Amino acid sequence: MAELEQHEGAQDLEKKIEETRLRFNNEFIQDSTDKYDSKDVERLQKDDSLVEGYLQWRLYVVDDALKMIDESLQWRKEYGVNDITESTIPKWMFEIGAVYLHGYDKEGNKLFWFKVKLHVKDAKTIMDKKKYVAFWLERYAKKEPGMPLTVVFDMAESGLGNIDMEFVKYIINCFKIYYPKFLSKMIIVDMPWIMNAAWKIVKSWLGPEAISKLKFASRSEIQGFIGLEYLPAHMGGTDPFKYSYPPLPDDDFQTPTCENGPIEDEAESKEGEIDSKDALESSFSSEIAVKPKKVNFLEDSLRLEDNDKGESSRTKGARKPLTTFKGPLLDVSPAEELCFGSAETEKKCLIILGNVTKNQLAFKVRTTAPEKYRVKPSNSCCDPGASVEIVVSLHGGSQASPQDRFLVMAAEMDNAGSQELAQFWKEVPKTKVMEHRLRCHVLEGAKQADSALGDGAVEKGTGDQQEFNSALMRLMTCSARTEQKLNTCLWVQKVLIGLVLLLVVLNLLCVHLLMASQRPS
Repeated sequence: MAELEQHEGAQDLEKKIEETRLRFNNEFIQDSTDKYDSKDVERLQKDDSLVEGYLQWRLYVVDDALKMIDESLQWRKEYGVNDITESTIPKWMFEIGAVYLHGYDKEGNKLFWFKVKLHVKDAKTIMDKKKYVAFWLERYAKKEPGMPLTVVFDMAESGLGNIDMEFVKYIINCFKIYYPKFLSKMIIVDMPWIMNAAWKIVKSWLGPEAISKLKFASRSEIQGFIGLEYLPAHMGGTDPFKYSYPPLPDDDFQTPTCENGPIEDEAESKEGEIDSKDALESSFSSEIAVKPKKVNFLEDSLRLEDNDKGESSRTKGARKPLTTFKGPLLDVSPAEELCFGSAETEKKCLIILGNVTKNQLAFKVRTTAPEKYRVKPSNSCCDPGASVEIVVSLHGGSQASPQDRFLVMAAEMDNAGSQELAQFWKEVPKTKVMEHRLRCHVLEGAKQADSALGDGAVEKGTGDQQEFNSALMRLMTCSARTEQKLNTCLWVQKVLIGLVLLLVVLNLLCVHLLMASQRPS
């Protein structure tokens, strides 16, 4: 019965998507073909998840979704979003570091930081600042499609001179209209009391669908949303990250450790770090693109043929993937997530790579937490039409986290057998490297185990806290409206009193003139 309802729900969604596309073509495109960027129109026609995102954000009301799509696509053309690259943004904006992506919240959502004290209102640069925000959002949308963001406004040491209401409204519209489903939550940290009035206006812009996502937090309260490892020192955290440019801050993917110990030497690691600083991502229009990373290489190829005898024991107990991402060079299973738990049978996962090309492929796997995971093989080759099973296992007593990420990289080898992998990765053109990211999913049992260690107190009350926050936000919104109406009434009352006094003065003046005219000369 449940499967039947799920099937019917999927069919209804498909009909909604088709209806949205058909009406968009008939009502919006037919009369004006130059209203939107052709790349955006083409993507709308092919990408079901994009249309679903607009529908979901507008509660599956097609008329509302169409208005949102129209406004979003017009904005993308006006700002040239598809053509925004690092080179089109003034360099000083990157150097200041007022806006950047770094770290994750406790739910595994990427953090989008706004350092408010570094923003100064300036009409001459407002357009560049708006494009700068669009650059970061578009960059993330291409790297982590469908994954939400947590926006953090760091208000430390800021004042009224740092608040630009037009810019704030633009940021809100980015999540409310231009990038549906992107916003996980918006956290305002250490807001000075003098800015209360300004943020009451901001709440009215968010609308009912997003008002519950707005959180106000002090230094101690922010630790309920973000772990200490991703909080700066002035918020009581331990994150050593210091923004600098170049390069752009990104996930610090590193080569994991093989089961037999480290698989790269220090000299090669340093060479990779130097090389990575020279390579900055300049375009997001291609599905096969390289991002600048620290690069470490394996000296010798770890061929699967050399270890056939130990294959069954190596993969024994590993969780097999159920979904597949079909890429231009590799099919990657699972498509999105590696699932880990606290039980012994839940500490191993398989990544299966299938070569869909006619050439031999070189591949390597990297992670943001190399100290926690063992990957075998992490760097090797795959023959045409063949597949490779990669075992990812938790090391020792380590626990998986939603913040952990894996990066699978692959490139075709033109001269198979004649190249060493280390040399190949140094020489391969950047545009020929395919990248696919996987995130970690922590099974419920593991979350309960973490709770026993001390983190559970926060997690246990999260649901109740969110309900309380939502009710509080509704109460504050109602209170703000009542206060606004009261202020309006008081103003009208003052005006009426002034008019009454004016009429009394005019009456007295008229009486005085009348009496003066009746006196005998």
